[in-house]
Amino acid sequence: MGDWGTGNFENDTASDHLSILTDRLISEVADAMAGDPAGIEPDEYGGVAVPANLELLSLLARQGYVGALLPEAEVVEGWRKTYMAVWESYYVDRPEVSSRYKDERRAVLIRTFDDLAELRRKEDSD
Repeated sequence: MGDWGTGNFENDTASDHLSILTDRLISEVADAMAGDPAGIEPDEYGGVAVPANLELLSLLARQGYVGALLPEAEVVEGWRKTYMAVWESYYVDRPEVSSRYKDERRAVLIRTFDDLAELRRKEDSD
């Protein structure tokens, strides 16, 4: 097929590159979620990388580029359940962290998971 437009992501090679990139983001999340729950606590690399990767996937998916892979919505929902259980457990006995921060951060995290699941559902229905 080659090129189907003049954009940076409007050719087969760029599409292949994007699928490799998004697969790597998904694999990093899957590995973190399947590992030791302590690895996804908020002060750990995985605890920061998981929502960051999910947001990057959402940003890429919204562009409509060919090759942007997304995990199944049910997988994202399972990740949300696991991640948020760890997150809630981490903050349960931390009075030094304000309730306002916890409430606002919780809302951002939930929205991050839910947005990606919804994007996948939309992709499946198209």
